[in-house]
Amino acid sequence: MITDVFTIFYWWLITAALGVLALPLVFKLFGKFWDKGWIFSKTISFLVISYLAFILGRAQIFPFYRETLFLIIVILLAVNLYWLSQNKNKKEIIKIFEYNWQTFAWQEGVFLIALTFWSLIRGFAPRIEGLEKFMDFGFVNSILRTKWFPPVDMWFAGESINYYYFGHLIAAVLTKISGLKSAVTYNLMLGTIFAQAFTGTFSLTSNLIYLIKKKIKSFNLAPKELKRKVIIGGLVSALLLTLGGNLHTITYVLKRGAKKYWYPDATRFIGYEPDNPNDATIHEFPSYSFVVSDLHGHVNDIPTVLLFLAVLLSFGLLLKSKKKKFRISDFGFRILPLAFLLAAMYMTNSWNFPIYGMVFAIFIFLINLYPGKNLDIKKLVEGVKNTLVTGLVTLVLAIFFAMPFAISFNPMTEGIRLVDANSLWWQLLILWGFFWFIALSFWLFLFGKLKDKSYKLELSDFIVLAMTIWSTILIIIPEIIYVKDIYIHEHHRSNTMFKLVYQSFMMYSIAAGYIFFRIKEGLKDKILLSVFVFLFTLGFTSQMIYPYFSIKSYYGGLKNYQGLYGMNFLERQYPDNYEAVLWLNKNIEGQPVIVEAVGESYTLFNQISAMTGLPTIEGWTVHEWLWRGGYDRPGRRLEEVKTIYQGDLDEAEKLLEKYQVEYVFVGPLEEEKYEELDEDRFLNWGQPVFTSGDTAIYQIIDI
Repeated sequence: MITDVFTIFYWWLITAALGVLALPLVFKLFGKFWDKGWIFSKTISFLVISYLAFILGRAQIFPFYRETLFLIIVILLAVNLYWLSQNKNKKEIIKIFEYNWQTFAWQEGVFLIALTFWSLIRGFAPRIEGLEKFMDFGFVNSILRTKWFPPVDMWFAGESINYYYFGHLIAAVLTKISGLKSAVTYNLMLGTIFAQAFTGTFSLTSNLIYLIKKKIKSFNLAPKELKRKVIIGGLVSALLLTLGGNLHTITYVLKRGAKKYWYPDATRFIGYEPDNPNDATIHEFPSYSFVVSDLHGHVNDIPTVLLFLAVLLSFGLLLKSKKKKFRISDFGFRILPLAFLLAAMYMTNSWNFPIYGMVFAIFIFLINLYPGKNLDIKKLVEGVKNTLVTGLVTLVLAIFFAMPFAISFNPMTEGIRLVDANSLWWQLLILWGFFWFIALSFWLFLFGKLKDKSYKLELSDFIVLAMTIWSTILIIIPEIIYVKDIYIHEHHRSNTMFKLVYQSFMMYSIAAGYIFFRIKEGLKDKILLSVFVFLFTLGFTSQMIYPYFSIKSYYGGLKNYQGLYGMNFLERQYPDNYEAVLWLNKNIEGQPVIVEAVGESYTLFNQISAMTGLPTIEGWTVHEWLWRGGYDRPGRRLEEVKTIYQGDLDEAEKLLEKYQVEYVFVGPLEEEKYEELDEDRFLNWGQPVFTSGDTAIYQIIDI
């Protein structure tokens, strides 16, 4: 464990150093935040470096090598040094650090603690195996081997990844920069995203609270009471978003006892109960994601979502401060990063593009209409026009930023359909009761305040109002329509519900800490206030018991620390295959095509391509079925691989030539899958270059 602590510290030093590159931009964007947006510097740097590397590789200007990444870093550093050479800018930076260095230091300390905390938890079950881990690890390894973008699909040789992989690219970028093994950085990335989620949520919510107060020159000079509210409010939201569950846990435990509770049930509740067995859905949340630790798009995108909402709040500050007539040119500095972040969301988890585009639209519309008193048709039309113009400009810029990715990405959907089933009311109440209570309390609170015509809403109210309204709508949408994909009828709305309500959970969590102090401070009726505080505390506590069950269960009670290296499972289960993977990673450059047995999704098949990033003819069939828009092509390749291993020799030779295969892998899973396999057949075209036990790798030479 001590060695891993040093590895984590080394990794943190790299993230902190990269974050410094973004500080001038961060201070410009978040100058009115109490913490100056310090913690978002890492997210900005990761995004910018990765995007520039992607563009350079997409245009085939510079290959995706470590040297290219260092060149980008040097260029960004030079730009910063030039900016600092201006005396005015230097004085401004010195002043910011003079007033805020303590804030920066302890925020960085919190990030390091969160990073260490979750990375070490991963050390109790670091295996990159199960659920989507083979896919995610394979994407990272394929990107690490790529020279030009888009990267090769390791499970569909000859074609590029048809999935939103930008988050995996960020993992590959940090892996290249650090020089660590990807089997270690996979787990470090999960710890990093956890730390970004915790500190980013803390910063965003605490600033929502801070910005309703009188402007203070430095947070260090603020009254202790304000500091307490800012910090506690930020922690409430940060804990809910990263570790919180839903009311399913407490209701089940009270009804049936803690010993019988199985933590995934909180994410597979609707349709899995006897009352409604034909509507199996998915309603996950970040805490579950961190526990099971798939480095999937919805997890990778969490830091970008938080950054987007922080920039949106900053944009609102600028918009509200303008006394003159609205002009797009006044806000270009904020619109550009908002558009870029929307594009990054599209490339990381495409569902988030319309979801947060709508948050942007609702927020801008509300603030354009404010103040709401004496609202007439002229003001309404003006507000709609300003919203549409802002939205259109942002949309065009976002499409521009995303275009290099979008031109090689085919969406995996077949349109929108009406649902054939609905959730039961009490199921929705168990999943969302606490958050609905918070949102409804906030809406009623604002409604009561607005009865006083002289009362003015705070800017923070607008963004929280936009998030809570849209979060509620996102929960309702899967009760009416769903996006058609390859899921069978029993799961027809699973993916739609999963992608939408995941974001609802995040936005509700961000709003929770703010709403608590907003109502606590502004509600005059002491009886109502006491009821609200009691119910909030009860709900918060109930949702925070989830990690006790989930972490304890998944990580074996935290009793057997195994380290951060995620391929140890392969060494234990398939030691000869593990040695083959090490040999391939050491000796094979680039991405020559290999052949291994085709397996079903979520099995241990296709481990070689996943662990090395070397493309095989066909990988997990159902995944490729989804990514390729149908079963025809994956199904055909499945049979072709079978022919290579046990079919007619002449046909096998033609297929080896067709896919330009350079290596054929034969191991226990190949023997299991193809019962008529005689590996001497491969001596017709090549020779063994690696053998260990029952595992062999044949290099194809003579075709």
